[in-house]
Amino acid sequence: MSFAARQAPPPGALVLDHVAHFVDDLGAAGALLEALGFAVTPRSDHYSAGAPLGASNRCVMLESGYLEFLSPTHDTPHAQRLRALMARYPGVHLACFGTPDAPAEQRRLQAHGFVPQPLVDLEREVEGGAVARFQVVRPTAEAMPEGRVQYVRQVTPEHLWRPKYVAHANGVRSLDALYVVADDVPAAAARWARFAALLPQAADDGVVLETARGRVVIATREALSRTLGDAPPAPALAGCALGCRDAAAFAERCAAAGLAVRKNAGSFSVSLPRSLGGAWVLTNAGDLKREAERIARA
Repeated sequence: MSFAARQAPPPGALVLDHVAHFVDDLGAAGALLEALGFAVTPRSDHYSAGAPLGASNRCVMLESGYLEFLSPTHDTPHAQRLRALMARYPGVHLACFGTPDAPAEQRRLQAHGFVPQPLVDLEREVEGGAVARFQVVRPTAEAMPEGRVQYVRQVTPEHLWRPKYVAHANGVRSLDALYVVADDVPAAAARWARFAALLPQAADDGVVLETARGRVVIATREALSRTLGDAPPAPALAGCALGCRDAAAFAERCAAAGLAVRKNAGSFSVSLPRSLGGAWVLTNAGDLKREAERIARA
């Protein structure tokens, strides 16, 4: 099965599709990512109904999911919303669940009081002149204050998950988790559970929500900072976990590039510079479930 074919969840399932770091400079972000051993896609501009939205991105496509690096590039309402979020803290401001049926998610969110915005059809031109298309469902900003939390149906995954952009010299393979900062963890977890139709699993002062591929870890800033090194004040998205072929080797590569790396029990964490923002937790592929449970108990 191709990398692109693996991305679509089966009917009734949900996956962690991608997270987005909001960045000031796509060139600087791309240069650092390439220095860390990632194959980074070229810049791509976002459009809706033929008009520019005011944002552009570069991506790190993974065997499962991807990392987006999104930058406001015009003076539009969409770009202004990005800049307002970036003013709070540098790093991850968007998390997206993958769904096979975006209209169904919109109806479900409406029924659960999230007041979703109208379904949005987005597109962006990618390398070779192909057009990648997406259907996106978003609630109001107040409904999910941690960031832009939304659903996407990948209409043309074959244009994004191209083999040359999935093979990374650093051995990173998958997007395995999202870290959410909350002051009132039970209340935030209950809201996220309703949003995603997932069963929360409580563990001391943290909660884990498991999707069919990838998980959401919700904990206090104090608990997350013990592993990540730091976390922004709640409500926020602190970073993500990456499944690696060899986590220790990638951690060494990050340290050699001047990034702050710490060794945890069963993982490594990397504090990212302002050009990217946020933090990554590095684990060997398949080890993250134990790490997520440990963070939730911290």
